[in-house]
Amino acid sequence: MGLTKTSTGAGAAGLRPAPLNPGPQDRVIALAGNPNVGKSTIFNALTGLRQHTGNWPGKTVATAQGRCVHRGCAYILVDLPGTYSLMPHSAEEEVARDFLCFGGADGAVVVCDATCLERNLNLVLQTLELEPRAVICVNLLDEAEQKGIQIDLAALAKRLGAPVVGTKAGRGEGLDALMDAATALADAPQPPVPVPVHYPVAIEEAAARLGPLLRQRLAGRLPERWLALRLLEPDKALLDALTQALNWDPRTDLQVQDALTEAWEGLKAAGFNPGTLEDSIAAALVRTAESICRAAVRHTHPDSQSRDRKLDRLLTSRRTGVPLMLLLLAGIFWLTIQGANYPSELLSKGLFWVQERLSALFAACNAPSWLHGALVLGVYRVLAWVVSVMLPPMAIFFPIFTLLEDFGYLPRVAFVLDHAFQKAKACGKQCLSMCMGFGCNAAGVVGCRIIDSPRERLIAILTNSFVPCNGRFPTLIAIITMFFAGTQGGIWRSLLSAILLTGVILLGVFMTFWTSRLLSGTLLKGVPSSFVLELPPYRRPRIRQVIVRSVLDRTLFVLGRAAAVAAPAGLVIWLCANLSVGGMSLLCWCTRFLEPLGHLLGLDGAILAAFLLGFPANEIVVPILIMTYLATGTLQDMGDLNALHQLLVSHGWTWLTAVCTLLFSMFHWPCSTTCITIAKETRSVKWTLLAVLLPTASGMLLCAATAFAARLLGLAPW
Repeated sequence: MGLTKTSTGAGAAGLRPAPLNPGPQDRVIALAGNPNVGKSTIFNALTGLRQHTGNWPGKTVATAQGRCVHRGCAYILVDLPGTYSLMPHSAEEEVARDFLCFGGADGAVVVCDATCLERNLNLVLQTLELEPRAVICVNLLDEAEQKGIQIDLAALAKRLGAPVVGTKAGRGEGLDALMDAATALADAPQPPVPVPVHYPVAIEEAAARLGPLLRQRLAGRLPERWLALRLLEPDKALLDALTQALNWDPRTDLQVQDALTEAWEGLKAAGFNPGTLEDSIAAALVRTAESICRAAVRHTHPDSQSRDRKLDRLLTSRRTGVPLMLLLLAGIFWLTIQGANYPSELLSKGLFWVQERLSALFAACNAPSWLHGALVLGVYRVLAWVVSVMLPPMAIFFPIFTLLEDFGYLPRVAFVLDHAFQKAKACGKQCLSMCMGFGCNAAGVVGCRIIDSPRERLIAILTNSFVPCNGRFPTLIAIITMFFAGTQGGIWRSLLSAILLTGVILLGVFMTFWTSRLLSGTLLKGVPSSFVLELPPYRRPRIRQVIVRSVLDRTLFVLGRAAAVAAPAGLVIWLCANLSVGGMSLLCWCTRFLEPLGHLLGLDGAILAAFLLGFPANEIVVPILIMTYLATGTLQDMGDLNALHQLLVSHGWTWLTAVCTLLFSMFHWPCSTTCITIAKETRSVKWTLLAVLLPTASGMLLCAATAFAARLLGLAPW
């Protein structure tokens, strides 16, 4: 089995992926469906691949492809992005439509949610118009049964004119029957005849006027009735794709253009315009879906949705939604702080025990001291620090984050914050990428692909670093605990630290809103776009899958990327601390040079040098600072916060230094991994530099203003 991913880009033709080298006997089957219906779960179960299947609408913005063998027949399954319609208003919808049109699929499987079948049938009916060789998979039957929803699959198949199979993909039930139906459909000499959607008479006559001309030109490659309807409401992306795929452009075909002109004369005489035409087509699909569901769906418990409605009243209302969100955020931080301390200490001891063994090995081999220093005290020591500091919090934070995603809460967060992002003239989906940034800003930048508007996607990318990633939490937590929560107190200390950390995070969220509004009014002017956000049903999280997914897909992935950067950074840091010029190390020269700027910002030269050398990974800022103050030439670990507090105070730290360091830790340049990711996503040096400048300028201005105000009021010496 194999997996390839094709990223979405601009332009319909560019969104069309190529299948996985199909052999002569391979059948290509497209998996389509609304977001959050279990489509990727079915894909994973059939192909054995570990595709991410979050309870998060619109998350899959790339196609995944895998091989599947069923009863001796080989298949290539193509997991299309979740979409609500094949009349596209987003990149995801273009991907799905273009693959069904031009991807060479032998058939399709349209996955539906049994708990809300009527809404899902809109896509089913559109797909059957385009690809009659389609199997309808009614998934989540187990959830429907719990809610008292009964579906007559035979009646549904009869009304649709297409095969229907019921599945419980989470339990692996019904998948063999699904593949049997797909095989039978692919082997059938003629496709079935699906139920036609009856549009208003004027629209049917306009489509019929185009039908004969299109039949001659398409030669069976696309259904002429479907294309006639699409040509009546011109879509530039589809026309470009037609030109590339079929070597035929309707815009330059005079006969087709004359027929379109006559068709529109008839439509205008019947009172239609381009807006009402689209509405009438959509209304006809809705009416057909309602009629089919009345015959096939029965509700035995009318109040089966009452639990979801009660929870939504709490989690999405303006009065309770925001306070509960803040309380939950503080709880997550408390669990992360409280739970990461002991495993981090154990991991640190183990890794530094390995360092001692490595040092003994170098000594036994009579290796030169500079080689031991560069490789063991430089490369390995920095790497060990990053792993011991990053891994425990991520191993707690990511599973909790994934549990909320699986439960269905994250779309509610986006719903609650959508109004604020609209006020900032940005897209509400930015909330989702911002939440991803708490784990890793690089992952948050990649997550901005879910935003359709290029302008709003760029705003989300440029502001993602205003929320702290997992790598900045250790510095924030240590400073808050030492200077504001106290180094004694056990559980109460960690609780107060979590509350203060939540306040600092809220400042980052506010700065995200403010900077987004600033960009929207200056460099990236525009009107915020609307988007469809489906609130999925609440579901019991699948604990085992959540743990596996969060550890493999997120924790180890982010840790591996940070480690790859931290290892060479360790060598550079060791060289800066050990190479001397004029009797002082390069690090000391750097510290002395930065001292005036540091004082202006309420910091000192050593703090600024630590942030500069911590560019590869934010986790190493504190150990670099300790190394600078102690002048040891290697990273130092002071796990005892009391000892670290005494060291900082002895080097001139005050409450003002702590506040300004907190602010600068929140707002400074993104780490190297995030910068590289921004450059790849924007393909622009200009926007990458702006993404570095925005948080850095914000941090420096906040620090300078805070220091100036404190000194002006006599709260700190000049």
